[in-house]
Amino acid sequence: MVGGNSIFFDTILQILESRWNKSNIPLHCMAHSLVPKYYCEAWLKDGINRMPRIAPHEDQEVSVNRSKCFKRLFPNSNDLKKVYIEYGAFSSGSNYFNQPHVIDARMFEEPISWWANHGASTPLLQSLAFKLLSQLASSSCRERNWSTYSFIQIIKRNKLTTSRTEDLVFVHCNLRLMSRNEEAYKKGPTKYWDLCEDNTLLDGETTIELAELSVDEPQLQTFILDDDE
Repeated sequence: MVGGNSIFFDTILQILESRWNKSNIPLHCMAHSLVPKYYCEAWLKDGINRMPRIAPHEDQEVSVNRSKCFKRLFPNSNDLKKVYIEYGAFSSGSNYFNQPHVIDARMFEEPISWWANHGASTPLLQSLAFKLLSQLASSSCRERNWSTYSFIQIIKRNKLTTSRTEDLVFVHCNLRLMSRNEEAYKKGPTKYWDLCEDNTLLDGETTIELAELSVDEPQLQTFILDDDE
């Protein structure tokens, strides 16, 4: 059976849903909400099997997570009010965003280019879009994790129990995070010791380095654009 009372189907569905929920975090929903193309009428109508898509501001799950993200990123009440007003204007296509050339550009311009050209009237939202939409989509970090943990367990050395392996990975991850708070992590010969040297980008930053930085770290902000923070 494909569905119904199939235990196998229910188990696989549960695994898929848990994976989806793990990745479906407020920051992802925020980035999804800032892509201009997802508000275009042509894109919304051209869904799978011609089924209409849902715009980010009309999706309940995305809207709830976006609100969580706004509250986290803008703790100041005045800034929070401003960014809500800015997003309302952007998502509804009102004020400056109501002009024909701005609406047309949503479909063919890259998101960062669109925000650079048309986002000046919403400075808080524009700055956030630069930070989120400029982050690299790369599987290198995931691949490097397997390489990093190969000293714990590999195919030829696999005698550890599952719980023991999980404990060792947990300890390693936390030691690595703790080391980032030390001065030696940012200066000297051991600077960024846990980052690979992939293809070099601007200012000596690498793909892996930029992919691992959070939106508030200075290296990423310098790579994207200088802001007022």
